[in-house]
Amino acid sequence: MAHDDPHALDRSYQAPAGLSVDVSDPAQNPGLPPHRERITDEDPKAMETAARTVYTLFYLSLAGSIWAVAAYMLFPIESGSLVDVRYNNLFIGLGIALALLALGVGAIHWSKAIMSDKEHIEYRHPTRGRDSVREASIQAFAAANEESGFGRRKMIRNSLIAAVIASVVPGLALFRGLAPHSTAANPIAGDPVQLLKHTMWDKGMRLTRDPDGTPIRAADVVLGSAVHVIPEPLSKLGHEDGYLEEKAKAIVLLIRLLPEQLKESAERKAWSYNGIVAYSKVCTHVGCPVALYEQQTHHLLCPCHQSQFDVTEAAKVIFGPAARPLPQLPIAVDDEGYLIAQSDFHEPVGPSFWERH
Repeated sequence: MAHDDPHALDRSYQAPAGLSVDVSDPAQNPGLPPHRERITDEDPKAMETAARTVYTLFYLSLAGSIWAVAAYMLFPIESGSLVDVRYNNLFIGLGIALALLALGVGAIHWSKAIMSDKEHIEYRHPTRGRDSVREASIQAFAAANEESGFGRRKMIRNSLIAAVIASVVPGLALFRGLAPHSTAANPIAGDPVQLLKHTMWDKGMRLTRDPDGTPIRAADVVLGSAVHVIPEPLSKLGHEDGYLEEKAKAIVLLIRLLPEQLKESAERKAWSYNGIVAYSKVCTHVGCPVALYEQQTHHLLCPCHQSQFDVTEAAKVIFGPAARPLPQLPIAVDDEGYLIAQSDFHEPVGPSFWERH
């Protein structure tokens, strides 16, 4: 039987033999349980106390954000001091944690104790772009504003806005540490071209194993091997003397192939020794360490974004987002058979950037 009302009861239903079904009185909607008033609904003083708690938490969040920025400046990681680095991480972390925790707790307490908690039913209806729908939307926003008190409780509103805005400030301030800054003692520190153009490598400097600083004899480099290499003076530097900063620029990967496998230009024929070549280990995409060597294909792989470089052809890019080959370190052998650098790299190491010509 067809009915105009899809929810109408089908009284034509026949129960199986021996089973009686009463279809005369369908189940009724029991409705909502009685509303329980909160303390803040019954006591104006409790409501004001809750409001003070909320905006106090929001202002506490604001203070946490300000403290995180202040800690970033009070304990600069650029100083190189391990104490400053520890305090920088500790106090910035505490400031950001306080800012986000107080903001979250304040928002939850606001919704639990102050906003209207009366139950209501929202019936579904077709969504259409009519004027009545727009008017209903405006009324809904007005009702939400009235129930939450956002428009009339200025202290809560203003403290919330201030806390939300301030919560992103520590993150913005931390971007400052991503780039070095020029100083009177180091005027090129803010120039990435000059900063990455020169490393510790110099003429006659021995290649040594990372990290123990053992000099490397050419005869000891096995065919198909890949050795991580640092300049000899670097192993004598302490961490307080810029060891990590210098190593990040000067780290090299030493590889030995058959001499006939190298496809060298006339300019670079003297940069290798008996099939041994040295390339910067710093990827020219975003600076990740290139350390995966495929012995059979002679490809170097960057694990971060899958750039690949061909060792046999001056480490040219054959796949991935890297924009240029890995810089090559010219090498030779001294009178004792140890591998040495002929000079520094002939181009900046590290990521490509728009300032580089």
